[in-house]
Amino acid sequence: MRRKLAAGNWKMNGLGAALEELRTLATTPVPDNTDILICPPATLLSRAAEVAGHVAIGGQDCHANATGAHTGDLSAEMLRDAGATSVILGHSERRADHDEHDEDVRAKARAAWEAGLTAVICVGESLQEREADNTLDIIGGQLAGSIPDAATGENLVVAYEPIWAIGTGKVPTTAQIGDVHDFIRARLERRFGPGVGRSVRLLYGGSVKPSNAAEIFAVPNVDGALVGGASLKASDFSGIIDALSMA
Repeated sequence: MRRKLAAGNWKMNGLGAALEELRTLATTPVPDNTDILICPPATLLSRAAEVAGHVAIGGQDCHANATGAHTGDLSAEMLRDAGATSVILGHSERRADHDEHDEDVRAKARAAWEAGLTAVICVGESLQEREADNTLDIIGGQLAGSIPDAATGENLVVAYEPIWAIGTGKVPTTAQIGDVHDFIRARLERRFGPGVGRSVRLLYGGSVKPSNAAEIFAVPNVDGALVGGASLKASDFSGIIDALSMA
């Protein structure tokens, strides 16, 4: 049985005072079937790990190399040393803003695994690709190119985030979400075998909030969510966590 996962991506938000939201989450009881992950900006990683309690802490990106002359970058080992257990890789904002490609994501995932981190690998299509009915082709290519061969249910989480739904308030229909998640599950099973393929957790991300969370979590093969803005406030994120735990 796959454990449920509510992951929060704070992106480039949060100063020290934001840790009060994390402290609130850390003191809120969570059902035994649900894991919580918060990925704050790197400046808060070590402090977040100190107050997180039962909440796991993750990074938002890592470099593919363990060390080197890479000013401004952080290695997976550095994230682990700061208290992270996971790292988000291949988010559409990284792919667009930093020109990251599938092979870059794959190299970073290998580095994350070598450091003992779980890789939360993001895939998703643009609105133009959705309207051209190319969604599954795009997702299939990203899965093949971004995920290394040594994937397991412990070191990999896949997050489907349609680019056109991130921060826009637009949400795909449950049928659209289900089609993509079923497709991802089938591709993982075909590539890695049914054992690994069925054990990898699949998250949905894109304008998830307490008001629509229950409907999204009722979709088969949706094991949780990768949440942006609604994870910044403990009260909002707790509503999503509650909906997930009851799904």
